[in-house]
Amino acid sequence: MLTRISLLLIGFVGLVVVLLSSHTSLRDPVKPIPIPPSPQRSGDAAKGYQYLVSGDYVKGGLPYDLFLMGRGKDSTNFLHRTGLNATVGHDFTVVKAPNGENLVAPNCLQCHAQVVNDSLVLGLGNTFIDFTQGQQLNANALRMMGTMLKRNAPSKYEASAPFIQVAGTIGPYLGTAVRGVNAADRLAAVLVAHRDPITLKWSDSALMQLPNEVIPSDVPAWWLLKKKNAMFYNGFGRGDFGRFLMASNLLTVTDSSEAGQVDRKISDLLSFINKLKAPVYPGKVDTTLALKGQQIFIDNCSKCHGKYGAEEEYPNLLIPAAIIKTDEALFKSNYQYPQFVEWFNRSWFSMGDHPARLVPFDGYIAPPLDGVWSTAPYLHNGSVPFLEAVLNTKLRPKYWKRNFANNKYDVNQMSWEFTAVATPGDKQVYNTDLKGYGNQGHEFGDKLSNTERRAVLEYLKTL
Repeated sequence: MLTRISLLLIGFVGLVVVLLSSHTSLRDPVKPIPIPPSPQRSGDAAKGYQYLVSGDYVKGGLPYDLFLMGRGKDSTNFLHRTGLNATVGHDFTVVKAPNGENLVAPNCLQCHAQVVNDSLVLGLGNTFIDFTQGQQLNANALRMMGTMLKRNAPSKYEASAPFIQVAGTIGPYLGTAVRGVNAADRLAAVLVAHRDPITLKWSDSALMQLPNEVIPSDVPAWWLLKKKNAMFYNGFGRGDFGRFLMASNLLTVTDSSEAGQVDRKISDLLSFINKLKAPVYPGKVDTTLALKGQQIFIDNCSKCHGKYGAEEEYPNLLIPAAIIKTDEALFKSNYQYPQFVEWFNRSWFSMGDHPARLVPFDGYIAPPLDGVWSTAPYLHNGSVPFLEAVLNTKLRPKYWKRNFANNKYDVNQMSWEFTAVATPGDKQVYNTDLKGYGNQGHEFGDKLSNTERRAVLEYLKTL
């Protein structure tokens, strides 16, 4: 969950997250594997919302006045917050340092909210985030800031030093090849590499070897979580979901006793997330065509993705790599990192009354499709820009580019506006030739006719 700093602050936008990933390995190339449910905590959803948008689960950040110098005051206030929080974006929270200084900390909405056509959609994955090198946690800018504060504002330096230290250490490891994808899995690995698994105390030097590559992912919608028996794209997050939700706390946590304070409030946050609903499709729907598409979907897609409406059910199936055939880098790299799996499964997160654990798998979970029309780009790495191409592999562009300065969503095509290009380019161009960025697999829609695909797409608008 870190953050984009602009000017001297360039580097402070993008941490959040709740996201751990890795493995051991269940292998079955023949058939999907059902995921059993785990007991989950419940709490007060209203308190959970307040904790999400105003809580200090990330306790460190940059001095408030310095932050405003770099970014200016936010004028949108989508969350209708009051006080100092009304002056910073929805993806930041003003927290108090122990010495009384105001700090601006990144919050979960760095990755789990998105402005769509001038409205904020809570729980929608942020695909405008920029993890390309130097845009998230610029180590040099942070060092310069620390030196300046130490010399000219010692109280502010004392308050922000722990965040600057951690952010400067992990920043160089988070660079993605293109903008719009997320480095949360990499972030989790880097953070645990610098923390003791039991005490959670920070170490300036890495305690384990880090993977060499940054494998990207797309951020799944939060409103899907209530249907799932496991978290993350390969379903390896088992046990208590709250422990995974609080992983962003690893950015600034002092020790396990402080983590425990956050843990006691996470059940409220989980309850809020479980009340989130997918946005309703805002365009016109051909109901006759959608009804035809529903039956085609039931016959061809529901075995993995479930049924909706009166017959609501979700099978929670892990789909082996040999069946799904999508890019394997995520589960082979981020999710097959043995030291990370071992760290987590013997860490504070796996202990106590609400333990969590990692159970790796060679493949990916078939997700629920509630609100799928709003979740472009598609597949686990965001490699397919529009929904029709998920059902027709021939339509998938090899290289494509978005206009990140314009957040216009095309509800008819069910995608952000994009342009297919002939050759790879800069970091604004999605390049499916790169490891982890491939757009292959999920070929199941290819057997449908164009008429059948149109009907299914119309039906998906209703979910």
